[in-house]
Amino acid sequence: MKRILAIVMALALVLALAACGGSNAMSHEEYMAAELDTEVTVETYVQAKQSWWEDKATIYAQSKDGAYFIYNAACSESDYEKLTPGTKILVTGYKSEWSGEIEIIDATIEIKKGSYTAEPLDVTAMLGTDELEAHQNEKVSFKGMTVEPANGDGAAFLYNWDGSGQEGDDLYFNVSLNGNTYSFTVESYLCGPDTEVYQAVKNLKVGDKIDMEGFLYWYEGANPHITAVTPAA
Repeated sequence: MKRILAIVMALALVLALAACGGSNAMSHEEYMAAELDTEVTVETYVQAKQSWWEDKATIYAQSKDGAYFIYNAACSESDYEKLTPGTKILVTGYKSEWSGEIEIIDATIEIKKGSYTAEPLDVTAMLGTDELEAHQNEKVSFKGMTVEPANGDGAAFLYNWDGSGQEGDDLYFNVSLNGNTYSFTVESYLCGPDTEVYQAVKNLKVGDKIDMEGFLYWYEGANPHITAVTPAA
């Protein structure tokens, strides 16, 4: 009888662990509350892959309760190919901060069963407010923005932030809303010169009204990495 009871209890424990994903994954709230440089484990979903180099992957990931930027995680090339948008992953690494960007570094990635793709959150009204930072790294959208000059010569975009780059480098462009101007970026590792958004930004003209989607990266303030640009609806 005792043996049967022990087996039943062990089975219940296994089922409980399975229900919880069998991991010590944190909620996004717990992750944000964790001290910098401490080990963190999160269960989340790939939304976009920024780069892979020498068995290290940089990824935008998001769950229903928040988003993560995973920088240079250990990842084989074959596993990187499996990290399509929506793929569920278990990430263990260290919480870090770089120029305001909260990220996970020195991480490992385990591919899990499950899928989730986030819908962009419209954060247009949050631009210039403290509320915006709470959505760092999320998939977001901006509506009805006006293209402004990127430099004193009236260019609609620049290669690199100071115009020192060339085709294939990051694109920087300015947009405004209600009299305030903001700088957005097409990160070339995320969306290179062969992508629609890269070409769309190159074709912008000052005064164009546009809608955008992207990821709310942070560098000394909001620095959205734009993945789609269309004429304003």
